[in-house]
Amino acid sequence: MSDHSFVFSEKPIRIDRGEGVFLHASDGTRYLDMGASYACTPAGHGHPEVVGRTTEAMEELFYVQASYPHDERDRLYTALAETAPGDVDYTWLCNSGTEANEAALKFARSATGRSKIVATTRGFHGRTMGALACTWKDKYKKPFEPLIGDVEFVPYGDVEAMLEAVDRETAGVILEPLQGEGGINPASARYLQAVRVATATSGAALIMDEIQTGLGRTGSFWASDRKLVVPDILTTAKGLANGLPIGATLCREWVAEGAGPHGSTFSGGPTICAAANATIDVIHDEGLHENAERVGDYMRAELDERIGEEIRDIRGDGLMVGLEVKRGANRMLRDLALNHQLLALPAGRTVVRLLPPLTLTTEEADMAVNAITEVVTG
Repeated sequence: MSDHSFVFSEKPIRIDRGEGVFLHASDGTRYLDMGASYACTPAGHGHPEVVGRTTEAMEELFYVQASYPHDERDRLYTALAETAPGDVDYTWLCNSGTEANEAALKFARSATGRSKIVATTRGFHGRTMGALACTWKDKYKKPFEPLIGDVEFVPYGDVEAMLEAVDRETAGVILEPLQGEGGINPASARYLQAVRVATATSGAALIMDEIQTGLGRTGSFWASDRKLVVPDILTTAKGLANGLPIGATLCREWVAEGAGPHGSTFSGGPTICAAANATIDVIHDEGLHENAERVGDYMRAELDERIGEEIRDIRGDGLMVGLEVKRGANRMLRDLALNHQLLALPAGRTVVRLLPPLTLTTEEADMAVNAITEVVTG
């Protein structure tokens, strides 16, 4: 542990390099990466296409500010518009998921002329002041209050509560189609479609936070597609450049027209856009969204067969899997890391979260299932 680390608490494993779905520590230990640093490496570690195209772009032009047009940025705008649901055709680029959500909240308020935001219990949208105000857990918010006002929380998945909350004063509704940090909680298509109708009827913007669910993780490029919902604003980040920092706020024309003045110095630099373009191409060309659905279904079925009676629940879509355990999640995560060389994540106190690279094979999934089974039944 570094003597100068004071922002993040460090884990007792020093990582030197990565390859595919594996991370290698400085002591030579190889770990199966079932967390992908919170879904940030969908194409796996060191994918040659992503590395090659990013390096080439860096050598040509390391950085130029976004007011100067550039081919890589133009290509990314086109790629995101072509993948986005429906007519969500306009893109603003930034550096992280919380910035993408911050922009979404500002755009919703500017486009509607209203201030009220409706968010959901157990939702997580980021750590900057606006996104944090829409995040549920007090542990993230209390040290920084007061945050922005006029945010109302309703129970996630409760149609009636949402219909009651969304009114003519509502600028936007922000929610995840499948909650990540909140415990891997899926929303039904019926619920999301009801929210879509409520926002459209009231003139509010539907903001779909796909920062963790997007880019093929749930089995389609966007989870919104699986639920047959076209939002007004869609946010993404994490895996968009396979580990390099980038975020994007996608929106419909009526939102873009009222977005107001908003900018970022590092919006869409050439190098980061090249990495994002390469990542999107790899996901499509290698069918990683299809692989996520196939291997995710296989892994959940194997886990259910082997430990289903030993834990409370197994849930999720694609390669976004939550195991609700009977003992503390952090204890299980330590056991998996130190004794079985498997790295995973928590999602609350009792949920183990699996977010591996989307390149995961069934053989590698078996390695994870075997390790988890040994910990749960041992």
